[in-house]
Amino acid sequence: MDTGIWPESESFRDDGMGKFPSRWKGICQEGNRFNRSHCNRKIIGARWYIKGYEAEFGKLSPSDGVEFLSPRDAVGHGTHTSSTASGAEVKNANFRGLAQGIARGGAPSSWLAIYKVCWATGGCSSADLLAAIDDAIFDGVDIISASLGSPPPLSTYVDDALAIGSFHAVARGISVVCSAGNTGPYPQTVINTAPWVMTVAASTIDRDFPAVITLGNNQTVVGQSFYTGRGLNKFHPIVYGADIAATNIDGTSAGSCDLETLNATLARGKVILCFQSRWQRSAAIASKSVLELKGAGVIFAQFPTKDVSCPWSFPCVQVDFEAGTSLLTYMAASRKPVVKFSFSKTVIGQQLAPEIAYFSSRGPSSLSPSVLKPDIAAPGVDILASWSPAASSKLLNSPQTKASPFNFKLDSGTSMACPHISGIVALLKGIHPKWSPAAIKSALVTTASMKDEYGQNTVAEGAPHKQADPFDYGGGNVDPNKALDPGLIYDIKPSDYVCFLYAMGYNSTAIRLMTRVHTPCHKSVKFLRNLNLPSITLPELKQRMTVSRTVTNVGPVNSIYVARIQAPAGIDVSVEPWILTFNSTTKKLKFKVTFCSQLKVQGRYSFGNLYWEDGIHVVRIPVVVRIVINNHLYSET
Repeated sequence: MDTGIWPESESFRDDGMGKFPSRWKGICQEGNRFNRSHCNRKIIGARWYIKGYEAEFGKLSPSDGVEFLSPRDAVGHGTHTSSTASGAEVKNANFRGLAQGIARGGAPSSWLAIYKVCWATGGCSSADLLAAIDDAIFDGVDIISASLGSPPPLSTYVDDALAIGSFHAVARGISVVCSAGNTGPYPQTVINTAPWVMTVAASTIDRDFPAVITLGNNQTVVGQSFYTGRGLNKFHPIVYGADIAATNIDGTSAGSCDLETLNATLARGKVILCFQSRWQRSAAIASKSVLELKGAGVIFAQFPTKDVSCPWSFPCVQVDFEAGTSLLTYMAASRKPVVKFSFSKTVIGQQLAPEIAYFSSRGPSSLSPSVLKPDIAAPGVDILASWSPAASSKLLNSPQTKASPFNFKLDSGTSMACPHISGIVALLKGIHPKWSPAAIKSALVTTASMKDEYGQNTVAEGAPHKQADPFDYGGGNVDPNKALDPGLIYDIKPSDYVCFLYAMGYNSTAIRLMTRVHTPCHKSVKFLRNLNLPSITLPELKQRMTVSRTVTNVGPVNSIYVARIQAPAGIDVSVEPWILTFNSTTKKLKFKVTFCSQLKVQGRYSFGNLYWEDGIHVVRIPVVVRIVINNHLYSET
């Protein structure tokens, strides 16, 4: 579910692909520059949806060349996510010489069906999304990958189109994977929080793109850049944006190189040093501002992050505040300060990874805080995947770069993380075809890793960086191989989700309209904490509380699991029973976990883990608890 596809991309070749399954009912819907021949044994379905968009946003005209009334992708986003999830192997893939190597999707032997529900304007209609999910269910898909969503405030589950559509998909055994949002690192910003979907946070990988800035005194500063064009190999004068402010412009605005804040005469031919501000956080805006004034390049100083936000088509190097400040010191000490840039290059293995990306939205859920979100983290920073040449031709151009359309692009976002999980779900579904969406999510969450590649606790980028917790990455960073054999799973029936909606306090008429089923349920808030999720979240622990979970053995028939608790700070935790014995007749067992507060003061969230271990498997679920005194919940300002 995205902006369409560029079917000519090498990622969508059908070499070696078998005939699609006989149950498949999908179609190849024709339209502008897209006909049936663009589908093959890889792309076995393609549809596009415009009626809801035009009813909501007005008529969309493709005559200006920025959009196609067809499944063809004019944006690039849908092509990128599709190839990440399912793309065939492509040799010598690269973005303007960077990140060169073999690219392939997570499940390259899977079939791909495209449902274009979002358009180049950025609009996605709820009616179109519901129609697409309806068609996808009818067509016979196994997984829905949806790198889309709306920022808070979140609509109720009985009003949200993605929650409603995904409920019906999950009820029919279709896994739905969604992005967590890009408004981090702030708490309560996570989106797509329904318990029946998988919500994916973004993490970094151990690849970076260093560019060296050489000063006139031969000292060097290292930043990151995607620029590989011309005009870098000679020295240029460097000035600080605040020192060349346009008339009647304050130094703060000019210091961040906001649009129309710099003196054109003083900026021409120079490298401008810009500092991120509270009001202007974008290296892309700074680059556009300097480009319009015929400046030579930009050095953009900002908070530390692995995500490269500098545009690829203009000389721009991203540095942290410490490096930016050292450049200011050099400029103050030099009569004629000058700098030159090296070309950006690709370096692998020198970045600690994974870390949770700064932009990745954080929990707790603002709609249902008893449901831990996000569920899991996957790579979402500077990800190389296929792109739409139609989109690349519209990107920022400059005299230093003769831009020709490109077929691969580096991009960042939880949108990029989501299809990593979608591909992994396809692999799991291929090996365990009878597992429910809840079972697959459980396998991913309970086997996820909390460590980086050196065995240290995962870090979450932020202000400041900190040790990652479940609100950053749910169960942790995905570990696909371990998820194949999780040992135990926490399964959920669709009827339990209906009871969850009743426990949320929603009107019974609204629930029946949403679910189309009548399920007898009690409106008990206890059900919220007892929903059989692969996590335990207690947003309001007063004194003592007991929750229950049921696990299903999917490992060796005769297995004995022993509980181990890593208790949240200030909480006593006990498990009953603390030994689970499975055999040929006992495949499911229920256990209870009791929490008791040691503290008599209002507490923030604290985190722990509950483990079940049998000597082979380590089945871990995150535990999140907040102490509440006298029924008061104080918001932190």
